Amino acid sequence: MLRFFSKKEKVTDLTWLGVDMHSHLVPGIDDGTANTEEALIYLEQLRDLGLSKFICTPHVFTELYPNTPETISTAFSHLQQAAIKQHFNAPLAAAAEYMIDDTFRVTDNLLCLHERYLLVEMSYLSEFPNIDQIIFDLHIAGYKPVLAHPERYVFYYRDRSRLSRLKEIGCLFQLNLLSVLGYYGPEAKNQAKYLLENKLYDLAGTDLHHERHLRVLSEGVRSGKLHELIGHYAFRNQELFG
Repeated sequence: MLRFFSKKEKVTDLTWLGVDMHSHLVPGIDDGTANTEEALIYLEQLRDLGLSKFICTPHVFTELYPNTPETISTAFSHLQQAAIKQHFNAPLAAAAEYMIDDTFRVTDNLLCLHERYLLVEMSYLSEFPNIDQIIFDLHIAGYKPVLAHPERYVFYYRDRSRLSRLKEIGCLFQLNLLSVLGYYGPEAKNQAKYLLENKLYDLAGTDLHHERHLRVLSEGVRSGKLHELIGHYAFRNQELFG
């Protein structure tokens, strides 16, 4: 008697994630895309990978990228107009990724992902000394802080208890998709694995800056590898931002 075994089909798109809530596709204002033409090429390719909504998050970093709501709004408006002319009809929005340092201030006009969810980051080399107080102050002001790519902060590699502490005081965590593909090195990949296994992530994003990011991401998606690694994790992108 013949028996037929069917291989499990690979999932080769990102429809399971749906919303990209972290990218640097607003052109010309940080270390992301240089112009609208480049930004639209990347957006179209990301849409072809299965993403259906995009929240662009340029850096707000006083030392390098001193953006304001006005500079971001102006640049994003140009991107929107170009997208309309090119008939790119996936929803686009703009927020920001705020560097927590000595210059950061909790104000009423911080650019949020949606409904007061605020994307923040720190230096990769040293934890900001008052990060607990900043998270507390953001909550008091009505914000919901989301820490970008916690797997990439080298100071947490040997002290994971601090990650648990940030979760305890109400900070959400966002995974960079490229981290699980090994793009940022074995330590970041290992840290991402730990955070995934312990259900500490809430969200995921591309953190896309340039063509090299897109190439590695596309290979990981089209091969089915990315879905195999994290496609069944309960990310909240669509729930919170869909």
